[in-house]
Amino acid sequence: MSFLIEQLGVWLWIIGGFVLLLLELLIPGVFLLWIGLAALATGAIALVAIGPAADWLVWQVQVAIFLVLSAVFTITGRRYANAPGDKASETLNRRGDALVGRTATLIEPIVNGHGRARIDDSSWRVAGPDLPAGAKVRILSAAEGHLTVEAA
Repeated sequence: MSFLIEQLGVWLWIIGGFVLLLLELLIPGVFLLWIGLAALATGAIALVAIGPAADWLVWQVQVAIFLVLSAVFTITGRRYANAPGDKASETLNRRGDALVGRTATLIEPIVNGHGRARIDDSSWRVAGPDLPAGAKVRILSAAEGHLTVEAA
């Protein structure tokens, strides 16, 4: 193994980095992006350090650099990828919750507490005070496929 590393040198890191990035694209559910970037960075460091002053950059040091960069890139990348504040992910698969606070127009009057409202291109069952068709309502909450509304 050390013979292969010594013969390929810098190119092993660069080729390996691109292979890992390609595998990230081809294999769903595998998290190789950060490790591939660490391999490319290790190759870049080794490429810059070529020459007589690079005697300290033996393959064991390169592997240590790769391991450290893999850990740093993975931790940083996961922290960045899972950053809070993405409002869309909070209501993913809960469409009704995403509608709270919006206004809608009644397409059927609310009679005895129940009616229908048009929101974008959909029709929703609504519950609220009796109001005529065409009235504007504000959505207060969403539960079990219907919306609770009030006059806007």
